[in-house]
Amino acid sequence: MKHQNNKDHWEKIYQYKQPGELSWTEEIPYVSLYQIHKLELPKAAEIIDVGAGTSNLVDYLLKHGYTNITVLDISETAIKKSKARLGSLADNVTWVVNDIIQFKPKKQFEFWHDRATFHFLTNDADIQKYILIAHNAIKENGFLSLGTFSTEGPSECSGLEIKQYNEETLSNVFSLFFEKIWCVQHKHFTPSGTEQNFTLCLFKHLSKTCPS
Repeated sequence: MKHQNNKDHWEKIYQYKQPGELSWTEEIPYVSLYQIHKLELPKAAEIIDVGAGTSNLVDYLLKHGYTNITVLDISETAIKKSKARLGSLADNVTWVVNDIIQFKPKKQFEFWHDRATFHFLTNDADIQKYILIAHNAIKENGFLSLGTFSTEGPSECSGLEIKQYNEETLSNVFSLFFEKIWCVQHKHFTPSGTEQNFTLCLFKHLSKTCPS
């Protein structure tokens, strides 16, 4: 029932609000694009944007010539809005409507991007599910890009409780399978001008061996 309730919540958000009314909207996802540029990922790299909502990241990835992009969100409405925005270019993207902790990827990715989805997982069981899914879905030596509200950021978002992280706690959560490359504190300004503090970390995937 929790999965269905989460889905219903996000369907309503995207049905009744436009991007400019959503606090997480970025006109240009420059930090994410900077990471991808610095990693010098090949244009054919498998990239997934997890919990993308109506993010513009996919637009910029297509514009920059990336050819294997997957967009995942729990909200079918959000996916439909992104497809409509892209028009015929949407045919060049793999679209997945699913809750991330229910996701069973059919391929592996060089770059897993998650800006402000992971922090909605507030219990240990869901957190561990996410880590194992990411572990199995990301290629060895692939990359995991995570953004969460920091310990100086909000304690909830869109009416839902979130889990705050700093560099140390976020790194520790993923330390079994991922090595931190860098973390920064980032100030995001919502479309209405409100400041939100994020912890942004980039990790490298190491072992493909899952403990029993």
